[in-house]
Amino acid sequence: MALDAKRLKSIIGGSAGNLVEWYDWYAYSSLSLVFAATFFPKGDLTAQMLGTAAVFAVGFLMRPIGAYVMGRYADTHGRKAGLALSVGLMCAGSLMIAFVPSHDTIGIAAPAILLIARMIQGLSVGGEYGASATYLSEMATRDRRGFWSSFQYVTLIGGQLTALAVAAILQATLSKTQMADWGWRIAFLIGAVLALVVYILRRRLAETEAFGKLDPNRPKSGLLALWKAHPREFVLVAVISAGGSCAFYAYTTYMKTFLTNTSGFAVQTGTFIMTAALIVYMLAQPVFGLLADWLGRKPMLLLFGFGGMIVSVPVFTILATTRDPVIAFAIILVPLMLLSAYTSISALVKAELFPAHIRALGVALPYAIGNAAFGGSAEYVALWFKQGGIESGFYWYVTAVVGAATIAFLMLPETKRTSLIEED
Repeated sequence: MALDAKRLKSIIGGSAGNLVEWYDWYAYSSLSLVFAATFFPKGDLTAQMLGTAAVFAVGFLMRPIGAYVMGRYADTHGRKAGLALSVGLMCAGSLMIAFVPSHDTIGIAAPAILLIARMIQGLSVGGEYGASATYLSEMATRDRRGFWSSFQYVTLIGGQLTALAVAAILQATLSKTQMADWGWRIAFLIGAVLALVVYILRRRLAETEAFGKLDPNRPKSGLLALWKAHPREFVLVAVISAGGSCAFYAYTTYMKTFLTNTSGFAVQTGTFIMTAALIVYMLAQPVFGLLADWLGRKPMLLLFGFGGMIVSVPVFTILATTRDPVIAFAIILVPLMLLSAYTSISALVKAELFPAHIRALGVALPYAIGNAAFGGSAEYVALWFKQGGIESGFYWYVTAVVGAATIAFLMLPETKRTSLIEED
């Protein structure tokens, strides 16, 4: 079925907002190596990175709360209302980070304010995932849901790429002293302005027909209702989200740190390697989304599950001793292509498991729980292993978490055939 102009405009508009939302989120990790000394006492690089990684992880711990609050909000007031609220919160968090004074100026209040800002952003992203996954899945037509819903990760990765690009431009145009003193703040100011623009855009989006057709007297969305009606789906989504998120953050967010802190590449070189790899990864999403439309969801999920278990240890082991940027780029593409089989359809598979009246919460909450436990903590766990002198333990950790997700993949139905998203 062809996608009409109204749907296409809505998908593009929703996706553009998703890009800005994730730019704001990833600006933190893209520049953490630069501003770590701003918020924490002077010390060795790994100790400062552990501090910023811990704050990053705490932001993830707020995501289940944001998922619950705004998942219910999107199920009650509409998908576009949830999208607008989430990006408004992201704007507030970015402004706080942009203007917070350094540790030398206000002492322990600096990391405390940073922590609060990331908590607000965690609330925002917690709601964003469920609302945008539901919105894109409901706006797409049945025969091309894999393709169109894959644009959630196209824009998610696009946000990460934009954050990396801004970091690269700032590092190329400013001196190291300027960058460390104030240059990094520019990235967060850009994010706040863009978030404000997107807030206005999202207020003007069309609502999905699936939400519009809901009975006003429908059952209320809530944790108890979700657990009572869909306990199996809740657990499966949490487990597959844990494995997918752990792999995603290990091979995208943490990988840039790994290239610098373990492989020995310069910060700029590591940034450029990851930028090139992420561009290819982003472009692969619609391809794997189309494959899922043709072949089904489970073959793609199992490709990632078994493939990720096989390659995780060898990829990190080889990269640890790699000094050639081209070789490093090629090696990183291996797990990223396998990961594409999951990320391109992960939101869609979750949305297809739940009925419309509780879909946003059903997608967001178990995802946020799995993501907070094993995604946001990935960098901290990796650095903990490294500081303990057993860095290879992290490689096996990723393998084990992906293995748990693979078991859950095997237990999922083929949602292409059993989708609860009604055809308009």
